[in-house]
Amino acid sequence: MSHAASTPPRIKIDFVSDVVCPWCAVGLNALEQAIARVGDEIQVDLHFQPFELNPQMVAEGEDVDQHLAHKYGLGPEQLAANREALRQRGAALGFEFNARNRIYNTFDAHRLLHWAGTVGPAQERALKHALLKAYFTDGQDVSSPSVLTAVAASVGLDAQRARQVLESDEYAAQVREQERFYQSQGIRAVPSVILNDRHLIQGGQPVEQFEAALRQIAAMPAASAT
Repeated sequence: MSHAASTPPRIKIDFVSDVVCPWCAVGLNALEQAIARVGDEIQVDLHFQPFELNPQMVAEGEDVDQHLAHKYGLGPEQLAANREALRQRGAALGFEFNARNRIYNTFDAHRLLHWAGTVGPAQERALKHALLKAYFTDGQDVSSPSVLTAVAASVGLDAQRARQVLESDEYAAQVREQERFYQSQGIRAVPSVILNDRHLIQGGQPVEQFEAALRQIAAMPAASAT
């Protein structure tokens, strides 16, 4: 067997999401468990792409129940049921959802993630997880520069550099450009998981569904050529 024949197929994944989107936390953890299941059979390049659920959100944020009631027309019973469903899905994947009172503007969080991506993919991934935990598990204000700096430092990123990014408008143009690109591709809801630039999976799907998609796409002739 030639060396080339044994090279595993490579799949590029763009994970389009927001750090205040609960189903993005579910989807990311499910996707990563699916990637772990396929192991060395498939090489996966995971990239995080920005999406703001509430780009017009005021700096101080909004009460989360009022926001959801206004945006989606959900009553208290439906909100409670949704929250319990999320809590259970999260728990099954090892992610802890706790009560949170407010929802925040996430543009600076996306700028920080973009910067982390320039440091390295592992750093960006670690920061993404830390931001989801900061908001959903710890109920922190992920629009606050001090919170964002502390979260960056907690995953080994340079706190001083993080602060510099947040105090400037660095990476603002790049984040807006990426947001516009995915909107132009018809992305209106997150998480949106795009495999090899052409296969779309939306929502916090089960691990099994992500695993099946990875195996199916890896088996396509084009997968190893991308």
